[in-house]
Amino acid sequence: MLSTESRRAIRALIQQEVVPAMGCTEPIAVSLCTARATETLGHLPEKITVLLSPNVLKNAMGVGIPGTDMIGLPIAIALGAIVGKSAYGLEVLKEVCPEAVAQGEQMIAEGRIQVGLKEGGCDMLYIEVVAEGEGNKAVAVISGAHTNFVYIERNGAVISDHRTPAVGAVETKSIPLNLRTVWDYAMESPLEELEFILEARTLNKAAADESLRGEWGHCLGRTLQQSAQSLRIMGDTTLSHMISYTSAACDARMGGAKIPVMSNSGSGNQGIVSTLPVVVYAEDMGCSEEQLVRALVLSHLTVIYIKQSLGRLSALCGCVVASTGSSCGITYLMGGGYTEVAMAVKNMVATLTGMICDGAKPSCALKLSSAVSTAVMAATMAVEHHCVSAYEGIVDDDVDRSILNLTSIGSRGMLETDKMILNIMTHKGS
Repeated sequence: MLSTESRRAIRALIQQEVVPAMGCTEPIAVSLCTARATETLGHLPEKITVLLSPNVLKNAMGVGIPGTDMIGLPIAIALGAIVGKSAYGLEVLKEVCPEAVAQGEQMIAEGRIQVGLKEGGCDMLYIEVVAEGEGNKAVAVISGAHTNFVYIERNGAVISDHRTPAVGAVETKSIPLNLRTVWDYAMESPLEELEFILEARTLNKAAADESLRGEWGHCLGRTLQQSAQSLRIMGDTTLSHMISYTSAACDARMGGAKIPVMSNSGSGNQGIVSTLPVVVYAEDMGCSEEQLVRALVLSHLTVIYIKQSLGRLSALCGCVVASTGSSCGITYLMGGGYTEVAMAVKNMVATLTGMICDGAKPSCALKLSSAVSTAVMAATMAVEHHCVSAYEGIVDDDVDRSILNLTSIGSRGMLETDKMILNIMTHKGS
């Protein structure tokens, strides 16, 4: 039984990590940092220089920016300076308008924005913005988490400095978790303490609905839901609903729809996959509101737990972690208990480990659809008491050790993979 103090701390942790975000979180975090640098400067910059860690650059190159028909960093930076408000956090660009986009395009055409890699050692998530103009200079730095400002300076005067060598070890590690603790919190906490998670359903379903009405990304969600080929092959089933709704929300987000989603651990796609497969399954199966609330908390908190040892950014696609969370939630909705949830996690580790992250982009919807299918398969196996054994691959008898094996591969074992991915992405056609 968790203490009231422990429940309070975990609830605060979820509310810290599960927050609304508009647009892909890496370019939006760059917009946020630019907005703070501009606010510190006190006027629109004449020149903006942005230095990024490789993982931020990778995730910001090919994704649509909300309120525009453009992709990538230059317009995100320009709009951060022109209309961005740092007080909005990851919704920094919610006041984008056509006039601001036109002004941003002019700023880009005039060569006033420069983007490069940060030289030397830095956190996997590192953003440094230098804004200059009218003889003034302001610097803002985000590190470790998408909204974590660690340094602010104006004209050489340090306003704040919270830089530490271990800033990448994200604050979630201050509350140690394991899968049993995650389960106990989701199952034992009073319902009224958990109902805040339903906002994730509201936001992420709205994003999917927007996508199904429009032309976003590769239109995967709409294609799966409406095309004759898809209906003939997959049918009008709960599984097809789960996949189409999840991929539709991703289509909208990666395509630049000006609509927020509920993120998890700094990723909108992780928030989508943690939420929508669970919601759609619960609705199709007629589960109670309480069951849905507990399943969503189980899903989202599992993701937060896994990210504690994986880190914010890595060469491992975030859908691997998020779909492991949703598989736990689905397993519970199927009638499973802790034993079956642990089995589902092991089945996921045995299946999706190694799926690469090659940046945020519209085709992320394809990866999310594969992850949702795997989550359902892993859950279905688990409730039938079929589980990958410790004699197979990287799976261990202990579920928490299995998770550490997964995250060790993603955070350390795939470092060279990460470098090769970025090299390929930045040297196409050369």
